[in-house]
Amino acid sequence: MAVNRKISAASARAHTRKAKQGYSFRLPSGMLRKISVVLFVGLFAWAYQSIQPPPPRICGSPGGPDITSSRIKLKDGRHLAYKEHGVINSRAKYKIIYSHGFDSCRHDALPVSQELMEELGVYLVSFDRAGYGESDPNPKRTVKSTAIDIEELADQLGMGSKFYVIGFSMGGQVVWSCLKYIPHRLAGAALIAPVINYWWPGLPANVSQEGFDKQLEPDKWAVRVAHYAPWLNYWWNTQKWFPSSSVVAHSPRIFSAKDKELLPRMEARKHYEMQIRQQGVFESLCCDLSIGFGSWEFSPTDLENPFPNNEGSVHLWHGDDDLIVPVGPQRYIAEKLPWIHYNEVPGAGHMLVLADGFGDLIVKILIQGE
Repeated sequence: MAVNRKISAASARAHTRKAKQGYSFRLPSGMLRKISVVLFVGLFAWAYQSIQPPPPRICGSPGGPDITSSRIKLKDGRHLAYKEHGVINSRAKYKIIYSHGFDSCRHDALPVSQELMEELGVYLVSFDRAGYGESDPNPKRTVKSTAIDIEELADQLGMGSKFYVIGFSMGGQVVWSCLKYIPHRLAGAALIAPVINYWWPGLPANVSQEGFDKQLEPDKWAVRVAHYAPWLNYWWNTQKWFPSSSVVAHSPRIFSAKDKELLPRMEARKHYEMQIRQQGVFESLCCDLSIGFGSWEFSPTDLENPFPNNEGSVHLWHGDDDLIVPVGPQRYIAEKLPWIHYNEVPGAGHMLVLADGFGDLIVKILIQGE
């Protein structure tokens, strides 16, 4: 047995010496090409699959979320969910449609006291923008489409030939669209901290760049992706390799000192927060980003006064300590459009809409011109 082990060891050493002298394992070149092709196809398939959003979970569909809200059916077959506030429509003197902000829904309505709405006779409707809450996604969504949704909502609810619109944050962008596409239907409009698109053609490069540079680095990349590569939006805002949008992640870094004092007032969102993105992150957040920071066919700076005879008014409110939407571009737009009543709030951040009495103030000024 000892002799056999010695022979086996010697054979192993000899084999090793021969291997070092030139023996090697090589695949045929044809086999290498096939393996390379398979690896490339597999990698491409994985990459393609990772950027594709899952199918939407449409409310009321099999396996989809339940329908709990009032809804109308639009001309294109989609449903729009809404919520009523204030006095009943039939006895209202003033009728308002409110457009919520990014990552929000119809429950995030302008905080107006019931006492004021009763006193003035205000009927206010908040609605889920397409893909949010219980409103169906709109695969053909454009800058114009939400303004048309608002017009249809007003008509189906019998709000009359003219009504007011108010929008907060990304909903403020919707008000720009209303001023462009349905100005003949408006009795007045208010924009609260409306989101800036840094690629609006009417903004000078230095104004856009200054505002863009004030964002957090992850948000710079998020809006770049939304503008230049919207097909990557879903992957960018759901991947874990790089920091994605601070707003999507609800990072505390986006809030000013004043904002942080006001955030506890959003406690009620815990009861409906799951509804906001329930049909899918792509249908709600990603589509919002693609539209908000995409290529617009008009610039707010080119809009004409919809009330040349002072039969209505347009107001823009912004905090000078807004860390989400820099104030600089708003100042420029207000200078270019002197018919807009610009109100800059010292020390206020993006969430100024939650401040005591702010909703009441907006409504009173909008409908009474105070």
